[in-house]
Amino acid sequence: MKAIILAGGVGSRLSEETSVRPKPMVEIGGMPIVWHLMKHLSVHGINDFVLCLGYKGDVIKEWFTNYFLRMSDVTLDLRNQTMEVHASRAEPWRVTLLDTGETSMTGGRLKRALAHIGHDETVLLTYGDGLSDIDVTALRAFHAEQGTLATVTAVQPPGRWGALDVIGDRVTHFREKPKGDGVWTNGGFFLLEPGVADYIADDTIVWEEGPLRTLAGEGRLSSFMHEGHWQVMDTLKDKMELQAAWESGHRPWVTWE
Repeated sequence: MKAIILAGGVGSRLSEETSVRPKPMVEIGGMPIVWHLMKHLSVHGINDFVLCLGYKGDVIKEWFTNYFLRMSDVTLDLRNQTMEVHASRAEPWRVTLLDTGETSMTGGRLKRALAHIGHDETVLLTYGDGLSDIDVTALRAFHAEQGTLATVTAVQPPGRWGALDVIGDRVTHFREKPKGDGVWTNGGFFLLEPGVADYIADDTIVWEEGPLRTLAGEGRLSSFMHEGHWQVMDTLKDKMELQAAWESGHRPWVTWE
């Protein structure tokens, strides 16, 4: 199975970091967040990736171009312009770095990626800025059973505010930041069948709006409920929380160790 990773947005709410790099390249524990995501997917047998580039895509290209070299013991014969690899600690990944345009919306980037790979099998789609311990193997099995064109992972993110249970003018119970604030939301891991590209007209289409709403209205969108760890890196606060978790050793998204 191939995984398409949306990695072309500006990430304006994380401008402290994204002024010099695209959001998927912001580091947690010394490695880009997209690397953490790919390591998790690799645990579930997904090693073929298509990264949809846009804003500062050259930074992502340069990092992956140099990654194999950094992870290998080599002899460089400068006179004959050859390189001999003695040992490599790089993952067995195949990574396509696809320029999907500076201003393309998420639907447009997805459509370009599907056209590039030739969409004749199920693919996984996700964003390059979210980490979780989602059981992708179970997600794939669930999707196969549903027979729908698409499956979205539903999550309950960490709550933002305390919640009050009120009867009349009395508070009967106080809950500090309940998980999800009681709402299930898009967790960013999709499984897609051939045909979803027909729901995307051009680069101006936002995947999360027209296409998903239409699929849902037609009964062609399933929901896989994930109750485990999930966190998106949307702001500097999110980045700091992920880094603190890494340093503490409490890393629920690190499923490869």
